[in-house]
Amino acid sequence: MELRFNCFKAAPDVYRAISRLEKNLHGCGRRVGSKAMLMLAFLVTSTLTTNSTLMAQEGVTRPMAQETITPLMSKDLVGLPDKEALMYTVEFPAAFSSSIHRHDAQVYLYVLEGSVVMQVRGGKELTLTTGQSFYENPNDIHIVSRNASRTKPAKFLVFLIHKKDAPLVIPAK
Repeated sequence: MELRFNCFKAAPDVYRAISRLEKNLHGCGRRVGSKAMLMLAFLVTSTLTTNSTLMAQEGVTRPMAQETITPLMSKDLVGLPDKEALMYTVEFPAAFSSSIHRHDAQVYLYVLEGSVVMQVRGGKELTLTTGQSFYENPNDIHIVSRNASRTKPAKFLVFLIHKKDAPLVIPAK
């Protein structure tokens, strides 16, 4: 018996898989009734439809990848009552790039894993790899800040000195 459904026009691989299953079951000396094949076809089709819908929804609703910031230390500076030092790690997912910004701080960056591309306005674009460092002064506009890899994450350590209670990142143009 051969089963043909209009829904299989869109999914010929499913139809072929069910046909092979039917032939294999007949080859084992087992008889497969049309009801059993119809149930199998329905099960396979409904599973594929559900999975396709979930994958499509996931693709639409998945948020953009963001960097992960892990605070390590915050310390008031002796003799400078309005300043503090911060230390944290930043992990850029593969292909991540941040928008143009500034820090209004003395920023020191040290690459722990992977590689990142950095550039401040008026400076050269630099690709930094594990063990290399980068500096931004309080007036710098950070125009390039991205993971150099499209497939691997990058992680770096940041040490900065800034005014207490001031925002760490300020959007810029």
